[in-house]
Amino acid sequence: MVYLESTPSTNGAARQLLAEQQPAHGTVVYTHCQTAGRGQRGNSWEAEPGANVTMSLILRPDGVMATEQFFISECVALAVASVVAESLGNAGEEVTVKWPNDIYVVDRKIAGILIENSLQGVAIESSIAGIGLNVNQRSFVSDAPNPVSLLQLTGREYDVEKLIVNIAHSILDNLWRPREEVHAEYKRRMWRRDGYHNYSTPDGATFEARIAEVDASGLLLLQKADGGNEWFAFKEVAAIL
Repeated sequence: MVYLESTPSTNGAARQLLAEQQPAHGTVVYTHCQTAGRGQRGNSWEAEPGANVTMSLILRPDGVMATEQFFISECVALAVASVVAESLGNAGEEVTVKWPNDIYVVDRKIAGILIENSLQGVAIESSIAGIGLNVNQRSFVSDAPNPVSLLQLTGREYDVEKLIVNIAHSILDNLWRPREEVHAEYKRRMWRRDGYHNYSTPDGATFEARIAEVDASGLLLLQKADGGNEWFAFKEVAAIL
């Protein structure tokens, strides 16, 4: 594990480590003070220093093709979800994965994931899985619509470094599991996997639909309430809270 007292981004630090050295598969880069963390869609990630998991895991996945990179996303999301569920105890069944890889407790976001892959030919040479998990933060001041922390949910504090170790081990274990098994679990764990809900597209259109399928490449198939099915890639559709 590589600890940094402060860094703009653990993903950035992990990229630099990959460029300058040959870090082993499973190397963790973490900090208690991340000053410029970011999430999916270019959003910033609010993290009170010392209170939360801000980490990146360097992976060297064996035999994962570029077309199969969603498998890595599934492994990471399920690992974080399982650690959150275990931390919450009886509330664990409420922990879900919001497509493609945000972690929710009911309708509140507790963790975000940003994965960066480097290719060598048609295969993935290395991956950096950046993870932000809200742990002991008591309040949030950003304009994020729905953040929540473990402490807010349970009223107790957690060992942040222990959570980092547990997340890393769970991700590495998932990478050895059969891909069909991981994909099936991902679909079972999906947020709003049942019933019709509201969605929007970048052009401002809104519609009601239900999740019909997620394929192995990560494409989302929505069945619209007014008829018809449509496949969406990441950033082509968003769920309305």
